[in-house]
Formats: sequence, structure tokens, C-alpha cells
Amino acid sequence: MDSSVTSSEPIAAQVEVTDVELVVGLVDGRRIAVPLVWFPRLLHASTEQRAVFELIGDGEGIHWPDVDEDLSVRGLVLGSPSAAYRKGT
Repeated sequence: MDSSVTSSEPIAAQVEVTDVELVVGLVDGRRIAVPLVWFPRLLHASTEQRAVFELIGDGEGIHWPDVDEDLSVRGLVLGSPSAAYRKGT
């Protein structure tokens, strides 16, 4: 029996930011939703600022230039909140 495991980084295809969560659609069909409170810069950004993002590293990361926020898709999949959230700021 062949039980090989393919290792690949999760890649974002779509990004949506609501008032309460960040939802990322991956190229493999999964959807990851995490609480927006995990990312204070995005939480406190305006709707317009949240709408301006770019996929970086061929979809391995997401960058919001208006709020200087960068998130790795791998970190989202692993459930890692921002350092600012972990510090309670």
C-alpha cells in the first residue's frame, strides 16, 4: 500500500474580511475562517482599508498596504493569531 504524503504550502485564492472574521478560500477548495479580533490592525481598519489587499508570494501570504498588515496563509491554517493579539494589545 502506498501512503505517501505530499507536502505543499496552502495557497490563497480568495480573501474576504467581514466585521467579525477573515475568510480565506484556498486553491485546494478549503475555506479558512478566523476571528478578526486575532488581527487588531484589521479589526480597527475601515471597511475600505480591509478591501485593499494583495496576495503575495504566489498566494502564500496576504498584504494590506493601507494598514501595514501581512499574514501568512500557513499561519492562518495553523490557527496562529498575531503577536499583538497574544500580547493583549
